Amino acid sequence: MSEPQTARGADSSPAQSQGWGTAAGPATVTLLLRHGQTELSTERRFSGREDVPLTADGVKQARLAGRRLATAAVDVIVTSPLQRARRTAEAVAEATNAPLVVDQDLVEADFGAWQGLTFAEARGRWPTEMAAWTASPDALPPDGESFAMVALRVLAALDRLTGKYPQATAVVVSHVTPIKTLLCRALLAPPEAMFRMNVDVASVSRVDWFDTGAALVRSFNDTSHLTERRRLRRLRWPLGSPVPRENLGLLCKDLAE
Repeated sequence: MSEPQTARGADSSPAQSQGWGTAAGPATVTLLLRHGQTELSTERRFSGREDVPLTADGVKQARLAGRRLATAAVDVIVTSPLQRARRTAEAVAEATNAPLVVDQDLVEADFGAWQGLTFAEARGRWPTEMAAWTASPDALPPDGESFAMVALRVLAALDRLTGKYPQATAVVVSHVTPIKTLLCRALLAPPEAMFRMNVDVASVSRVDWFDTGAALVRSFNDTSHLTERRRLRRLRWPLGSPVPRENLGLLCKDLAE
């Protein structure tokens, strides 16, 4: 995936390219960042409204995401109130010096009785409800929230963001369901498409929103910032030999951590 571009960078030209369509002018750029790793995410369990903290690896992922976004000329960071998102957002704020705002409507879906369970465990105990949930955005988990209900509040948050920060670059730190909801809106995809998307922890997706109502997905589920250190550790050269020129950038990043 390519490095997130900024609204300011786009403004340097008369109009932005809107895919294969006509130019649509400057956009409000949203960099959709999922929170870092938690104990529940490592086991692929429904986290929902449970306020679980980041793991040690999740804290590192948040820091790496912040470093990645430090080059994006971020104007504002808008985050879910849950601590896994807040801590990730704080790492981005430290790296970018951008103001941080909490929006309650960016909270994860309420999975009700399924929270803390894996998909297989929930399906084993509630097969009928699970079948309905995967078939319709209006179906609710037991004592939970439907995708349709999530979409109402998440899209309201998007409207507030684009209204308050027009043509700005905003990092939106949230969870799987709100991020997929925004991607579905941008792609004009039905809610069922959410089950065909994968959004990794600490991944970045970029969506540009235009005043015309059009949207453009410029990148999706980008985790390249999380692999640079692993790539560096695989690099080997003879002791005492000069570092190869192509590896100098990675070396400098690693030493700076």
